[in-house]
Amino acid sequence: QVQLVESGGGLVQAGSSLRLSCLASGRTFSNGPMGWFRQAPGKEREFVAAINWSGSITYYADSVKGRFTISRDNAKNTVYLQMNSLNPGDTAVYYCAASGARVSTVVVLLSRYDYWGQGTQVTVSS
Repeated sequence: QVQLVESGGGLVQAGSSLRLSCLASGRTFSNGPMGWFRQAPGKEREFVAAINWSGSITYYADSVKGRFTISRDNAKNTVYLQMNSLNPGDTAVYYCAASGARVSTVVVLLSRYDYWGQGTQVTVSS
């Protein structure tokens, strides 16, 4: 079993930055791919960014590419999402997820993630 706890969300103005953190516990954190997803009101949960077990491979949704950066610190059992140049379209609940897939690359599909955090709200005002 894996427990994931997100933090770092909040209310910011357009153009601002936020850094989300996800603290993992309950298994060997460094073994698996991790990802960030988001869900806006009335919309389906969507992929934002993913990172492989070592942090050497990352992948982003087109909507956040160049603005968001995913990283991980396996010694701290933590994955991060640095979000820059935020705009109102980024408003959503952001979820951290862990995949049990034994792969060396990233995992993008929501259905391949086994564990989810409770989410943290990010609100960007114009």
